[in-house]
Amino acid sequence: MSAPTIDTNGQPAGSKPATAERPPQNKLITELLSSSVTTTVLAIVLSMLIGGLLIAFTDAKVIEAAGYFFQRPADTFVALWDAISGGYAALFRGSIFNYEAPSFLRAIKPLSDTLNFATPLIMAGLGVGLAFRVGLFNIGGRGQMLMGAAASGFVMFGVDLPFALHLPLVIIAGIAGGVIWGGLVGFLKARTGAHEVILTIMLNFVAFYFIAWLLSTPGLLMRPGGNQPISPVTPESAKFPLLFGAPLTTHWGFIVALLAAGFVWWLMERSSLGFRMRAVGENPHAARASGIKVERIIFYAMAIAGGLAGLAGANQIAGTITTGFGSHIDAGIGFDAITVALLGRSRAWGVVWAGLLFGALKAGSFTMQIAEKIPVDIVLVVQALIVLFIAAPPLVRTVFGLKRFDRVHALQQKGASA
Repeated sequence: MSAPTIDTNGQPAGSKPATAERPPQNKLITELLSSSVTTTVLAIVLSMLIGGLLIAFTDAKVIEAAGYFFQRPADTFVALWDAISGGYAALFRGSIFNYEAPSFLRAIKPLSDTLNFATPLIMAGLGVGLAFRVGLFNIGGRGQMLMGAAASGFVMFGVDLPFALHLPLVIIAGIAGGVIWGGLVGFLKARTGAHEVILTIMLNFVAFYFIAWLLSTPGLLMRPGGNQPISPVTPESAKFPLLFGAPLTTHWGFIVALLAAGFVWWLMERSSLGFRMRAVGENPHAARASGIKVERIIFYAMAIAGGLAGLAGANQIAGTITTGFGSHIDAGIGFDAITVALLGRSRAWGVVWAGLLFGALKAGSFTMQIAEKIPVDIVLVVQALIVLFIAAPPLVRTVFGLKRFDRVHALQQKGASA
């Protein structure tokens, strides 16, 4: 006799739930994604303010001036201003516009670097955000990216085709690798009720060691004639071409990311499948009672989310790192995508803007370190603070003296409890 199928709440599939109340996980995700635009902007501002204080308190000149503060307090304030303004000016020069550059093209090159850093963040963030909308915590962006990169690598180095065929096949292979890895999580959750957080974290390690084995095994993804775990150089027929030419570095992967955002927007906001996904995200019990096959929706959601992360993996080897990639090709993007999805409130175009912000922070951090001797870790702290404040809207409203609930939030709470 076969074992009964278990649904996502640990109950036999098809059984009537004892209560129609939303599961706690769905409530938590709804709370995380229900922050107003004002609260989100204030969370970023507050994070930047605290980041400025960290820059100041770790600056050598500020520390020196603080030693004789009571003799010449003005020196300390001047040093504080110089440290904070200098740090954020360097961030601006390194991410948006370098007003010290000798030519206009060199001046706008930082903006193209920002777009490059933002591209995989947008792709992977869309995958995490889509899962959030369905009430799922997708912590497996890293593994899905790695499997996407591995699948793309086999097509990239295994076939010799013209550009018009080679690059599209590389992209499709990356999406397929992510779909398989994300769909596996959705299948296991739908069939056994296993929690997706545990599944995705475990599969991250499986994917990492699997691609490490591929890169260290001759005849697979390992560079011929070498003994290092690194892939061959990306062939020209499989590279994303530059959008504007040198010295600007933005490539067509950014356009692909925007197309992916447009697809996710259409899927979630305009399609019948997206409506069913949002219904499951709000309340899987009510969705099941209305005839929606919740388990099937969970599988679809995780498969599509994995495909978007796999697209980010393909972008990494076709556009970002084209001199040969290693097992750390994900570069932490799979986890940063969680922050991007939260900041963008899991809406397609919100994720795009959040990805651009984090791309700017990444691009500008190098200039901050070179020009102002500010550690790159300061930017990581700012990113972590953004996550903290996004996850705690009441804290942000309290700090800025806002009302605890605005009218929109109150209506959302009323509708959720109805």
